[in-house]
Amino acid sequence: MTINVYTEQTPNPATMKFMVNKLLINGSEDFATKESAEHSPFAKELFKFNFVSGVFFASNFVTVTKTEDAEWPDIEPILKEFVKGAVESEYKIKEATAEEAPAFEGSDLEIKIQQILHDYVRPAVEQDGGAISYKSFEEGVVTVELRGSCSGCPSSTITLKSGIQNLLQRMVPEVKEVVSNAL
Repeated sequence: MTINVYTEQTPNPATMKFMVNKLLINGSEDFATKESAEHSPFAKELFKFNFVSGVFFASNFVTVTKTEDAEWPDIEPILKEFVKGAVESEYKIKEATAEEAPAFEGSDLEIKIQQILHDYVRPAVEQDGGAISYKSFEEGVVTVELRGSCSGCPSSTITLKSGIQNLLQRMVPEVKEVVSNAL
């Protein structure tokens, strides 16, 4: 199979989404630091570039966060070529562990919230090169974690309040607010 790589800008100017024509991972993996990539041969190699400050994998893409001093026109072709070679060489995203389907836990209400986030919000967030995960629901407040390009993105607060919060409030009247522990 010939691996094709193309890039997409994300709402976060510090991140670029490198899409490939092959499934890389079921779920997602976030490596916000070089140290966190210890068990990911693919991410560890990306962090060898001094202009890479974060790596995030989901389905058929890797989102790379660049350092402030780097410019996309200079580094995009280098990263594109690296991603192509890494995928062709079948670099592992994480060393072997059993992958699981999403298992929702908690009260019926919490399970409903998690299902909505999984079915409606996750695909949209992944389109922008990020991921969202449910953390808790207490006293009407849903806490989520935003990762990948969503982490530190200027528009993530708008997405959180206008998009996710409004959706959950419509579908689960008990939800009063949605907050992120990453903002």
